[in-house]
Amino acid sequence: MKNIIRLCFACVGFAFASCQWGVPSKKINETVKDTLAYTYKTIHERAADCGNKPDSTCTVVKVKYAVFTGQKILNDSVTRKLTSMFAMDGKPDSSVELMSKNFLKTYTDFRKTDPRSAMYFTLDSHAKVLMQDSGITTLEVGGYNFQGGAHGASATFFINWNTKANKSITLDDLFVAGYPDKLKAIAEGIFRKEEKLSDTSSLARDYFFKDNKFALNNNFSVTPIGLKFIYNQYEIKPYAAGITELFIPYSQIKSLLRPNTVVVSQYIK
Repeated sequence: MKNIIRLCFACVGFAFASCQWGVPSKKINETVKDTLAYTYKTIHERAADCGNKPDSTCTVVKVKYAVFTGQKILNDSVTRKLTSMFAMDGKPDSSVELMSKNFLKTYTDFRKTDPRSAMYFTLDSHAKVLMQDSGITTLEVGGYNFQGGAHGASATFFINWNTKANKSITLDDLFVAGYPDKLKAIAEGIFRKEEKLSDTSSLARDYFFKDNKFALNNNFSVTPIGLKFIYNQYEIKPYAAGITELFIPYSQIKSLLRPNTVVVSQYIK
């Protein structure tokens, strides 16, 4: 009886969590305040040969992404991220709908060349709002793609949007002049600690950094307590290692941040 009760509570909890898709959990000192109106659009397309098969065993395209009311520039940015994430030959499609259509066509063409193959393709992507607060909108754009080969590919990117200036936020917008080397040094210290490396350990054996020197990329999200960077698969480690997260608290980079920056000043104590 006790086990049944526990199971019921677990199911209720899961259902509640599912309803909160795209809504960040509130943490201490975290404020979530929507400043732009948006809805989620979903594309769900199945290959012609799926029949009665479940989505998990046939070629399916699933894309769920935020569409902002009256925000063409931001919506175009979301579209570019989604369509370029797994673009073949570096040529993204002009719309999410066209991307889905071409993905299914790629599968259809594959079946023509190998009709007896049991292989199926998968495209599952999203662009969800992580946070909106006082002039900033942060989105996570990610997904999984499989079109044959030994394994699929996963990726996660971010859009940090200045809702007042109507443009994407860059590191240059956040930091004072001459910040790169100082920020890199702080980030490397955190990276080495997380990776359990000494200050002098070589990065040559287990990492893919250019010239075996640590480098910070531009794939980051603004949060109420710091900047979160993500290195995707194959970027600095082998595929099996997955993604690598690097979190830099504002407390460690406070002296480098631009004073009175509308984006992060609200979070600095």
